[in-house]
Amino acid sequence: MEKVWSKINIGKLELPHRLAMAPMTRCRANEDGTPGELASLYYAQRASMGLIITEGTQPSDDAQGYLLSPGIYTDKHIEGWKKVTNAVHKAGGFIYIQVMHAGRMSHPDNTPHHRQPVAPSAIAPGEEMHTATGKKEIPVPRELSKAEIQTTIADFRKAAAAAIEAGADGVEIHGANGYLINQFIGENSNTRTDEYGGSVENRARFAIEVTKAIVEEIGAERTGFRISPGVPLGGIQDGEQGPEVYRYLVKELAKLDLAYLHIMHIGNEQLLQEIRSIWKNPLLVNRAGGALEDRIVDIDGGLADMIPVGVWSLSNPDLVERLKAGASLNAADPATFYGGVGSKGYTDYPTRKELESQEK
Repeated sequence: MEKVWSKINIGKLELPHRLAMAPMTRCRANEDGTPGELASLYYAQRASMGLIITEGTQPSDDAQGYLLSPGIYTDKHIEGWKKVTNAVHKAGGFIYIQVMHAGRMSHPDNTPHHRQPVAPSAIAPGEEMHTATGKKEIPVPRELSKAEIQTTIADFRKAAAAAIEAGADGVEIHGANGYLINQFIGENSNTRTDEYGGSVENRARFAIEVTKAIVEEIGAERTGFRISPGVPLGGIQDGEQGPEVYRYLVKELAKLDLAYLHIMHIGNEQLLQEIRSIWKNPLLVNRAGGALEDRIVDIDGGLADMIPVGVWSLSNPDLVERLKAGASLNAADPATFYGGVGSKGYTDYPTRKELESQEK
């Protein structure tokens, strides 16, 4: 377990150890998409993580999926995120803003313009979405035209530039978990017959074009990318060609010399090994479920270079200190994972030192 505490370079950043805070949707932004009042405290409390990857942050009105998720495409958004990044840097941490376009995983009630969701094809995910008036079936999305695809790529580029203006150390492109980029990859979510659908190369094209635009805008050393091969979130099915799409995509992304690749992994060990052999830059492996000790084995064996940690970092702002000391961890409260007002389940999880002082 000693290797997890060794330094690592992500782009031009030298990180103190190999644990990252995984991106986690919290639905606590203001109605205009500006990070909420407590966001800067929430992230700064967790600055001892090697790298903070923020919650998914939309690059446009069309990109919003959930209620009260933050944006990074207006002046107000930039000013709001500056408070967050300044607080994290003051606390000695590093932060990447995850740029996420929800695509069809949305509902008109949740977006500023109340329009039909957009997607590579007019196919609904067959799932429900939380809205202010309760759960509702996600409607059939509108298929993006080729011109609109180019506009969407430009939105990603603009958002990446805005993130850097806001003081972020970089951005992570969310190409996973059933959202727009993943929808282009999915066999059952993309039935296009143009250059963005059908073949292995075409299903990966949108992801690659988004990445190239962002690299051109902010530099490869400040760009990460997240994938989730075989993960059925958002109704996505990769199909028989799925592994081949990911091999091709990873090979093309590797040519761009990105800061890192982040993989949400659920069990295709052969594909993970193949991705590791293709990807020579830092690889972040986030195994779904299992004990943290079991995940850290991936670092010791060279399969992963960093381990993103979700719920444990949410409920333990001093996770690094606790792990080094072999101390017990706070239990997370799932009832407060999404939404809420005030500090409960957000910034009120106590550190080990706070608990000890309370016991005296």
